[in-house]
Amino acid sequence: MGDLYVVSGVTGMTGNELARQLTGKGHKVIGFDNFFASSLHTVEDILGSPLFVFHEYDINDKGQMESLKEEVLAEKPGHGRLVYINCAAVVHTEHFYHIDRTFTTNVLGMKAFLDQAVEVGADVYINCSTSEVYSMASWSADGGVRESDYLTLADAEHSQRTSYAVGKLLTEFFMKDAVNEGRIRGCSIRFANVYSKNELYPKHILPHILHSLKESGKVELLENSRKNRRTFLHNIDSCSAVLALADTESALDGSVYNVATDEEISIIDLVKLCGEMMGIPEPEIIFKGYRESDPERRLLNTEKIRSRTGWIPRMTLEMGIRECVEEMDK
Repeated sequence: MGDLYVVSGVTGMTGNELARQLTGKGHKVIGFDNFFASSLHTVEDILGSPLFVFHEYDINDKGQMESLKEEVLAEKPGHGRLVYINCAAVVHTEHFYHIDRTFTTNVLGMKAFLDQAVEVGADVYINCSTSEVYSMASWSADGGVRESDYLTLADAEHSQRTSYAVGKLLTEFFMKDAVNEGRIRGCSIRFANVYSKNELYPKHILPHILHSLKESGKVELLENSRKNRRTFLHNIDSCSAVLALADTESALDGSVYNVATDEEISIIDLVKLCGEMMGIPEPEIIFKGYRESDPERRLLNTEKIRSRTGWIPRMTLEMGIRECVEEMDK
């Protein structure tokens, strides 16, 4: 008997790979998305599977969420565990500075989805959070920031971007509270810079670089990029982390887990690597504009999830970029 998974944001970067892997293992997935930052293309290969049910639902639509609840209750008796995974989020950089664009989905939507999971008697709830909560203190000299490190957030007068981070941090408190009160088992995941070959919007740094190089052979970057360094997590690895935690009972203690790679790269070297993959040996870089409260580095320590679940990232950055380039050429 397979398990039943309910996945919000199922056509997004982590959600679509979750649905693919879960149905491939014989589990039933009920997924929904409102296509804010994705399309049905990401799951078209499994749309015909009897193990995958898709709805064009909005997590903020109470009527649609009530219909989802009724469907889950009807399906639940025929399966093993019932697992809720919240991948729905407003994540694009252009929205970070506008609290009204992120609060409803990231905070209220998450809380309502968690409440539904408790109401239907779900066994597990996985809350996808973000490494943005580390704000300006997002690296350290001893291998990256840890989940237990104190957070040093930029304040409201310094950066409206902080509103996104604070909203996501609040969801982690909802998760911890629900577990502490014995209402459900679960945890939160702080992802760092997830990417996939299916990302539609070239506003995150990696797809921006790839699209720019393809169109003109040059890339426009912020002045911050002269110094910035980042790690990038392929969605196959973000998905495997979700499943590793969901399948490890001792890890579902309401706490938080960093999920990232330690393959750090400067943004300038990232452009060069992308250019190399695309046959552009010397891509032109144009520096224009500056963004406040943009940390020079974001490096996460992942010892906690590795020690508790055995998870490790499998996709190198070179492998992931090659996959993205091949997808663009189709």
